[in-house]
Amino acid sequence: MLRIGIDLGGTKIEIIALDEDGRTLARRRVATPQGDYGATVAAVAGLVAAVEGELGQRGTVGVGTPGALSLRSGLIKNANSTCLIGKPLLSDLQAVLGRELRMANDANCFALSEAVDGAAAGAGVVFGVILGTGVGGGIVVNGRVLGGANSIAGEWGHNPLPLPDDDDVPLPACYCGRAGCIETYLSGPGMAADHARHNGAALMPEAIVAAAAAGDAACETTLQRYEARLARALAGVINLLDPDVIVLGGGLSNLARLYAQVPQRWSAHVFSDQVDTRLVRAVHGDSSGVRGAAWLWPAG
Repeated sequence: MLRIGIDLGGTKIEIIALDEDGRTLARRRVATPQGDYGATVAAVAGLVAAVEGELGQRGTVGVGTPGALSLRSGLIKNANSTCLIGKPLLSDLQAVLGRELRMANDANCFALSEAVDGAAAGAGVVFGVILGTGVGGGIVVNGRVLGGANSIAGEWGHNPLPLPDDDDVPLPACYCGRAGCIETYLSGPGMAADHARHNGAALMPEAIVAAAAAGDAACETTLQRYEARLARALAGVINLLDPDVIVLGGGLSNLARLYAQVPQRWSAHVFSDQVDTRLVRAVHGDSSGVRGAAWLWPAG
């Protein structure tokens, strides 16, 4: 069975074709047509036709999107690629490709990829976290994505940061219209903004990490605030979902110290005498989204 996955991103559209065992048979990417919905649909269709022509067979198609499919209207919502908002992306792609498709949020695809054959392979309940320009989350239970009644299961980044203290206020404004969202603290821009608020210096996360490693006390304190916030936020997930594994992806997942420091800190906030949830780094990295889209069609 040939599985095709599409990762529909804001800057690039990527396609992958996997065989039954998850081996990559083909992979391509093109730039995303900026602000042009019709051209975006055509680009996806062109990639599928090219890969199927190359391999000489037709496959199932799964699509990871930067937003979610409204169960009420069938239209895309909550997408940072704004040209998709309010569009019937699923039905339009099914019409142009002449087959049923499966579609999920890109964070759900990330979590699914890591649950199927990545860092959380074999785990019953997996929470996947993307710590990048934004903060996303996805839930996989027994190998299947949990979408939820409102198609927002795992949208952890737009919960409020738990237990804000003096270091966390005033609550930063979020693009969603709320203030104090987890994303405003734990995204890459959130870390940079936090460092600037406390120190007046405009540094990117990479520079903060490097300076902390070189002994800069202010940057070290910024990372400690970040770790404490991530621990509090993930403790809430553990108390609610009790996952076997939490997998981190996105640029900030490369910060190796998180995997030791955060579990030490989250125990104080978890309602249990011990915490067996594992915190791990994604195996497939930037490929997790497109691989997970392919795995939206399970075996059989």
